[in-house]
Amino acid sequence: MKGPLFYAKILLFGEYGIIKDSKGLAIPFNAYRGALKTSKNLAGISKTSNENLFKFYSHLSSLKTNLVTFNLTAFKKDIDSGMYFDSSIPQGYGVGSSGALVASIYDKYASDKITVLENLTRDKLLKLKQIFSLMESFFHGKSSGLDPLNSYLSLPILINSKDHVEPAGIPSQKEGKGAVFLLDSEQIGETEPMVNIFMNKMKNEGFRNMISNEFATTTDACIDDFLKGNVKSLFGNVKLLSKIVLTNFKPMIPSAFHKIWEHGIETNDYYLKLCGSGGGGYILGFTEDFEKAKLSLKKHKLELVYRF
Repeated sequence: MKGPLFYAKILLFGEYGIIKDSKGLAIPFNAYRGALKTSKNLAGISKTSNENLFKFYSHLSSLKTNLVTFNLTAFKKDIDSGMYFDSSIPQGYGVGSSGALVASIYDKYASDKITVLENLTRDKLLKLKQIFSLMESFFHGKSSGLDPLNSYLSLPILINSKDHVEPAGIPSQKEGKGAVFLLDSEQIGETEPMVNIFMNKMKNEGFRNMISNEFATTTDACIDDFLKGNVKSLFGNVKLLSKIVLTNFKPMIPSAFHKIWEHGIETNDYYLKLCGSGGGGYILGFTEDFEKAKLSLKKHKLELVYRF
């Protein structure tokens, strides 16, 4: 048995802001993917995955909700037969490893599931996001439901607010010099501790004001520029966002990258921002000249996401 593929995602803009109801933009990232498979001889990673699926099954069994029902008998039977999630998506890297798993379980076991082929009204998208939020809370304690939504639909998603999500058309890639890339911090990040740091910071009035005034407005401007293809304006706003994040989200940036982050802002070779919750994993980079950025960051592993 092998299930359909579900892809990784990249939240281009909106990390942390979407928890507090500002805009976000997420795109599928097809370089990494996962699918449900079954094996009679589970060992190592596949055995761990199978054990985790059983824990996830217990989580779904205990959900008290009218939003969704699952064929739990079939799910349990498949786990007992050696089902596991075979995935190339790195865990703890901010590219939606748990989101792809959640999407695949919903796709296979949800009764009356909302499918990608039907007319995805605002209400249906919202319902899917709420279902995925409940499912994914097993992994992170608190989830927006956005990662599984992106993985399930395999479409760019624009988050206008908690209650307004829509598929977004993003400009097609060009053969230009500019790029969005991933920078590998070569350390694992954990979502829950980072979100807890953020929630504690939100108790401070000054931090709350910074989020709603500077962070959210700059994020919204970046999304607007990106969707409209205003590249020049986009880089000005991304530079500003990079500064705001460096000043206010230092605990979420691995300490080895503080200087590298500053260097980008000072030289304009590249601008860095968080990819997901931070604390490790990937860091997202934007540059007007990818060759220059590669040279500047030659000691690090870069992966191309999008070309301008």
